[in-house]
Amino acid sequence: MAKNKKKQTRRCGVLLPIFSLSSEYGIGAFSKEAYEFVDFLSDAGQSYWQILPLGPTSYGDSPYQSFSTFAGNPYFIDINALITDGLLTKKQALGCDFGGTEEKIDYEKLYRTRFKLLKTAYDNVDKSPVAKEIKKEFEAFKKNPDNDWLSDYALFMALKDANNGRAWNTWSEDIKLRKKDALKKAHEKYKEEVDFYSFLQYLFSKQWEALKSYANSKGIEIIGDIPIYVAFDSADTWANPELFLLDKENTPIDVAGCPPDAFSATGQLWGNPLYRWDYHKKTGYKWWLKRISQCYKLYDVVRIDHFRGFDEYYAIPYGNPTAEIGEWRKGPGYDLFDVMKRELGDKKVIAEDLGFLTDTVIGLVKKTGFPGMKILEFAFDSREESDYLPHNYTKNCIVYTGTHDNETARGWFDHLPRNDKRFAKEYLGIHYAKDAVWAMIRAAFASVSDTAIIPMQDYLELGAYARINTPSTLGGNWTWRMKKDALSKELCQKMYDYARIYGRLS
Repeated sequence: MAKNKKKQTRRCGVLLPIFSLSSEYGIGAFSKEAYEFVDFLSDAGQSYWQILPLGPTSYGDSPYQSFSTFAGNPYFIDINALITDGLLTKKQALGCDFGGTEEKIDYEKLYRTRFKLLKTAYDNVDKSPVAKEIKKEFEAFKKNPDNDWLSDYALFMALKDANNGRAWNTWSEDIKLRKKDALKKAHEKYKEEVDFYSFLQYLFSKQWEALKSYANSKGIEIIGDIPIYVAFDSADTWANPELFLLDKENTPIDVAGCPPDAFSATGQLWGNPLYRWDYHKKTGYKWWLKRISQCYKLYDVVRIDHFRGFDEYYAIPYGNPTAEIGEWRKGPGYDLFDVMKRELGDKKVIAEDLGFLTDTVIGLVKKTGFPGMKILEFAFDSREESDYLPHNYTKNCIVYTGTHDNETARGWFDHLPRNDKRFAKEYLGIHYAKDAVWAMIRAAFASVSDTAIIPMQDYLELGAYARINTPSTLGGNWTWRMKKDALSKELCQKMYDYARIYGRLS
């Protein structure tokens, strides 16, 4: 009699921010390079592509500080698709200077050129051979009840342009406080600009759905993030001030951050507005359910950023220059996730449970049943036993060599203190530093963890220059992009072999 086969739960995937794909027109997020990367992942035996948030970025270019938690980033719109539809000519596209280098994005030049080019595409809709189809789809997109956030977002962006990019709390009083007559007049005055920003969201949605559908057809699921907080200077805060801890003038009372620790003497002052959790509870977490539902339209698996904040969050009085003065307050706890499970069903979630964890946070993660995260770069402290060492894992976790907030594995190992490096070599069973990165990947794959996610930079063994983000720093982050010729057949075969050897093939 044939043996009963156990359900295969072991999987692997790659962390590569979608903005790290390049094309001849700057960022290659939804371009043919993205489809080629999906093919590469499929051929390499991978099951997941982790991409970071897709929202429109604001100052500092962080995908975790967005102008909207519902909208998509116009930088990602594929220019070649617009050329194919007759909205642009190749000459118009090639006439733009997108700046940057082969391995670095220039956001300032992207900002100055991308929107002009997209406005040209918008103006050319009537000239397109598929104009009738585009207009029909666009109208349906605007009328879709799931997109009820679109009008506020598009008006917010139009008003930002009219106010030279200034934050909404500096706008005229009647607009800042969303007086009914003022909003009506603004919609009339900026009708074309609102329509343009709505059109960009239609293009983004259409192109992303196509790419995600292609990835899913190749057996690749998309992992995306839901940042716990939204930016103060966002359509979300402007349009829904009742959701946040703001005063009568819509000025924050307290803001988000983290207290001082071993990594930062003054703590981390994020500055995001905090939630009125009592109000959210009264509404049955309506806005949160809408936000999470939008995430599952974009992603197959959602990584909940700063999971600790749902148990307890740190509140800093608005106006403080650092995070040194603040207090911990109780979050919604399991109540939010209980409602989420009842209303949305059983969804795939990753809990970002990194940093200092209290017993109550650990208890919350356990109660939800969501897998937490294990980071190998946190494991090798020669002075003490670590929960991040692979022999301490349980199956229900996601193991990474590092994340977008860590050094690349190569850069990390090169900078390890002597005793920690000696311990890492002993644990990983290596003699030479050159073997460290693949030994870490092997340790992640061999672990009992159900899922192993490896940053693309680590597969490519890149140094510290390829780091995505250094927390608590401004400038120079989120700019790394992968060379066009980086994905070799040899690397693909090696990744496939690791997935096969350690039982992680889909």
